[in-house]
Amino acid sequence: MATQKRNWVAIITMFFIFAMISFVTNMAAPFGNIWGMSYEWAGFAGNLMNFTAYLFMGIPAGNMLIRYGYKKTALIALLVGAVGLGIQLLSGVVSNIYVYLLGALVCGFCVCMLNTVVNPMLNLLGGGGNKGNQLIQAGGSLNSLAGTLTPLLVGVLVGTLTKDSFPQVAPLIITGIAIFLAAFAVICFIKIEEPQENLSSVTYEKSPLAFRHCLLGIIAIFFYVGIEISVPNTMNAWISRLPFEGAAAVAGSLAAIYWLLMLVGRFASTLISGKVSTRTQMITVCAVAIALIVVAIFTGNTNININLNLGFIVIENATVPLSCVFIFLCGLCTSVMWGCIFNLATEGLGKYTAKASGLFMTMVVGGGIMPFVQDLVVRPFTGYLGSYWLVVAMLAYLLYYGLVGCKNVNKDIKVD
Repeated sequence: MATQKRNWVAIITMFFIFAMISFVTNMAAPFGNIWGMSYEWAGFAGNLMNFTAYLFMGIPAGNMLIRYGYKKTALIALLVGAVGLGIQLLSGVVSNIYVYLLGALVCGFCVCMLNTVVNPMLNLLGGGGNKGNQLIQAGGSLNSLAGTLTPLLVGVLVGTLTKDSFPQVAPLIITGIAIFLAAFAVICFIKIEEPQENLSSVTYEKSPLAFRHCLLGIIAIFFYVGIEISVPNTMNAWISRLPFEGAAAVAGSLAAIYWLLMLVGRFASTLISGKVSTRTQMITVCAVAIALIVVAIFTGNTNININLNLGFIVIENATVPLSCVFIFLCGLCTSVMWGCIFNLATEGLGKYTAKASGLFMTMVVGGGIMPFVQDLVVRPFTGYLGSYWLVVAMLAYLLYYGLVGCKNVNKDIKVD
């Protein structure tokens, strides 16, 4: 019974960390939009720096997990996150975009470490398989809740996007710093039972990449995070620049709907994951997402008038592209992909799970690279909607992974 209680403390702690990951990540896009008013290239630059950090920190974070354990790695990450947000706050004071980019990079180090902790720990606490996926999806629900509130709050604070919008965002950043420091203090006094003891003494005969389903899953994570960030942020950038009063607030509210739908999708997956296989969920959501994006592209620039009042999301008489409705509906699909890919790719890895988690975090850099490619390489030739063909191509790979690539064909490798 005592062990069960300690496990629930660990689970709840990981849920909270999952939420903080989304808060930090989703600050990059709206803050970058402010810098984008002065520098055309800056809209997705902060997002790129945030995710580039994964490329450099992923493997070291996995090694930290092995050497220091889950709790100490999480504590280090929380302090790094507070520093990163502080640097971003300073960038608005000194009006220097390069200080902002440094802050985004430091925040990226933070969320990389937090992701390295939270995903394998929840999967292991759930016992792997469908139950492990169920815990990841439950944590992901809180992640989506934070993702819903962050762009919404920034949009409300900013209103209409200008070059001098930094003071309006400052209270949210200060709140984030306070939350990180409070979380650090709380976790210091919480006893978290490590799901795997003495990882530093384990002998690894092979790399996790020796497992084909893990290797292909790591590639899938690269594309998935690119999709998750590209889908709402490209539309957010488009709507923010439309010529009507309060465009940034409307864009933030619509982006919040995307993250709200991710919350709905993850909550639904939490309820069904004990009975519906991870692979079935993966195949279904990939197919539906492809259909939604293709419909959005062919809808063209048809506009609709939106009046919406969800209490915390209010849009009054705004004329926006009809395509955004189909694009934001993708939140229901992308919501479960992360948990599904991680669960499928680490199934049967045993002692290799911690190392695999570090490799996964390295490839989260796709969340910076692919949106940047979509915005600066593809969009100038195709326009905002045409650039979503890149998203369709990435979704096609994820569908392949769910159909074929996720099968473990290396069961002969010793994982004890």
